[in-house]
Amino acid sequence: MIFYFSGTGNTKWAAQYLAEATGEKLIWIPEAMGGAADNACRYTLEDGERIGFCFPVHAWRPPFLVRNFLRKLRIEQAQGHYCYALCTTGDNIGETMRLLQEDLSSIGLRASSLFSLIMPESYVGLPFMDVDTPAKEQQKKARAKELLEQYAQSIVNRVEGEEHLVIGNWPRINTRIIGSYFLKRLITDKPFHVVEERCIQCGKCAAVCPVHDIEGGVGKLPSWKHTGDCLTCFACYHHCPQHAIEFGNRTRKKGQYYFR
Repeated sequence: MIFYFSGTGNTKWAAQYLAEATGEKLIWIPEAMGGAADNACRYTLEDGERIGFCFPVHAWRPPFLVRNFLRKLRIEQAQGHYCYALCTTGDNIGETMRLLQEDLSSIGLRASSLFSLIMPESYVGLPFMDVDTPAKEQQKKARAKELLEQYAQSIVNRVEGEEHLVIGNWPRINTRIIGSYFLKRLITDKPFHVVEERCIQCGKCAAVCPVHDIEGGVGKLPSWKHTGDCLTCFACYHHCPQHAIEFGNRTRKKGQYYFR
């Protein structure tokens, strides 16, 4: 089985590719979390079934939704099953996989092979950050497809000990210092707002939010719930057909992107 989370579709594309290559089922982490009535996400593996984790990098870390899921995850008789992890990022991953291995260790798992894919940029929450140019976007997608095909072969063949990770030049600084600042200050729905004169009240933003943090729908202006669940994945911003959603003043005149 493949546990996955995706905001703007990069990781969903990769997870679906791996599901087709391995013949194994996809499990959408937000849905699994919502259905954990007993405060645990319990699964039983079939003979020979692999365990995969796919997610985007947020603040040079696994998204806190993914980390919360791992705290609740319980897999019966997981020993002896091939386990791997793949993350997507616009640039580099820092110590993301180190943190993932720590979380997995706490529930008796360890990923024996680790992979990262550089995908088109979608984080636009800082003044100096924007989506990639169309040319760079296509270049990243083409290279990611080549790498994913290689990674899939290793996963299908249950190859252990592989690490194909773009950790960057300052992984500790990015994850522990800058990443901590992101978690405390920038992963929030408070700056999100709708520009009413541009909004056509289509409801798409509420529909694509993976954590159901937006009140709205067809014929309604969206509003954010401010419950602390927002992942700042920018799915709402990028999917808006009228570019009517802004993140403070930091997204003005910036581009939009989601995988298609």
